[in-house]
Amino acid sequence: MSAVTAPVADRALMTYVLRLADTALVLAQRLSAWIGHSPAIEEDLGCANIALDLLGQARLLYAYAGELEGAGRTEDDFAYLREECDFLNATMAELPNGDFGQTIVRQCLLDLWRLELFERLTQSTDVRLAQIAAKAVKEIRYHVRYSSGWLVRLGDGTDESHQRVAKALTTLWPYVTEWFAEDAMEQALTERGVAPSVAAVQVGFETRLAPILRDATLTRPVDVDYRWFGKRSQHSEHLGHLLADLQSLHRAHPGAQW
Repeated sequence: MSAVTAPVADRALMTYVLRLADTALVLAQRLSAWIGHSPAIEEDLGCANIALDLLGQARLLYAYAGELEGAGRTEDDFAYLREECDFLNATMAELPNGDFGQTIVRQCLLDLWRLELFERLTQSTDVRLAQIAAKAVKEIRYHVRYSSGWLVRLGDGTDESHQRVAKALTTLWPYVTEWFAEDAMEQALTERGVAPSVAAVQVGFETRLAPILRDATLTRPVDVDYRWFGKRSQHSEHLGHLLADLQSLHRAHPGAQW
């Protein structure tokens, strides 16, 4: 049964929570692929720790989504037993890692957006969501320090590193548009005080990003039209492959415990 069509008392809130949870889970899966492949053991551990934080955030959000739905589904059900068309993650999270520089650019953009969003969610009128956000914010602040520090080092480093992250920034920037394309559901939740204003989050994101790009000697790309919206289940071709890997063990051994 699709998560977005489940009979719940507050479908808008459940959908919003799933958007947050799916983004965290998918990004955690992408980052975990660097374990054993990072350029240095310290970065191996750094990526692994951030992935674990994201997984923990996803679990809290999935648990809350299950309570909102009231159909008995667990964290594992949401993560392992939904199809690609049921996932509501931001598209940028599902994109391939590329080289380490591209991963850092993607991580920094997502970290800055999520920090601005989750800091504002701590003031949500939904007490449970505010509590989850308050816990997540402490972790995301570390993520921002890690990814922005690396972005500055790479951008203001060698000609090669600068060119690589500059190209990655241009490639990834169109996917930022999705985060700030407000839909009717987000607007309704904002009016209720559950979710922050999308426009306010965008202003905060841009304010946080500007000095980091300056220190990294990078230029903010020009905005372009964008049509893919993972938060509306319109995904790139990459999500299906990611989920096949993520869900394979659970689907091969349904109900197994160890």
